[in-house]
Amino acid sequence: MKILTVGAGAVGGFFGARLAAAGRDVSFLVRPARAKALEARGLRVEGQGEKLHLAPKLVTADAPGGPYDLVLLSVKATALHTALADIEPAVGPDTAVVPLLNGFAHVDVLVERLGAAAVLGGVAKVVTTLNAEGDILRMAPPAVILTGEIDGRASARVDTIRTLLADAGIDSPETEDIVAAMWHKWVFISTLVALTCLMRGTVGEVNAVPGGAALGPALLSEAAAVARAAGHPVPDAELAFTTATVTTPGSPLTPSLYRDLVAGAPTEADHVLTDLTVRARAMGVPTPLLDLAALHLRVHEHRLAAQRP
Repeated sequence: MKILTVGAGAVGGFFGARLAAAGRDVSFLVRPARAKALEARGLRVEGQGEKLHLAPKLVTADAPGGPYDLVLLSVKATALHTALADIEPAVGPDTAVVPLLNGFAHVDVLVERLGAAAVLGGVAKVVTTLNAEGDILRMAPPAVILTGEIDGRASARVDTIRTLLADAGIDSPETEDIVAAMWHKWVFISTLVALTCLMRGTVGEVNAVPGGAALGPALLSEAAAVARAAGHPVPDAELAFTTATVTTPGSPLTPSLYRDLVAGAPTEADHVLTDLTVRARAMGVPTPLLDLAALHLRVHEHRLAAQRP
């Protein structure tokens, strides 16, 4: 199977490295600056017992190759439209595209540009980041990709992809309803994003002050209510996991969106929070805390836009 990983950052680089280390034919579509760094240093993954050092096969937007059998789309939402223009020439009639973005707005964009037949649902569960040298650091155990047909039907291509991932050490359990799984991940990440960005601190820092421990569960309650209204109630076990995650004393956990915020960089706020609150309004679900977090991030984005020439 010929595989294209779009992006070689913390998420795409990790999963692509796992697949390449397992002997799969993997190409990484990267920007010139990232290509230069990877050519000089290689693709490195370390942490949690992981130690990979590969010479990745790189392609760029002017010559993406293809068509590919599988495209793993792991860019930030802010780069989605640019990435789509890059990969369109590499998508053939039998290509399966698995997006690993948070939220749901990207699905409609992908279907419009690539056609419904090409697009699968996807959820990534991995805790990784890039260090100063551009190496990928794995910070926690999960290494999971969930995928499935958007309409919920069983398909041979999904089975093939799941087997491919599992053989590379990437957990890919069978998922009866990938749309529900995407909503459940959205609830988790929006809760974590709202908590850390609104309070400008790690999970542990928020929980260390009076009243802090109550905020995470309150945000979760709002996000879960939106998913429930959309027809995808979050299972009790996942609610318990998210509650524990956002109330752990001393936890250094922050999402990548928070790290972009404190770095003064553009964020995926519209994709993760604004879209969720817009859907909440349409369904009559009140989300005052999530609205406040979305507003906080919109001010950040407005400030950045004003600074651009």
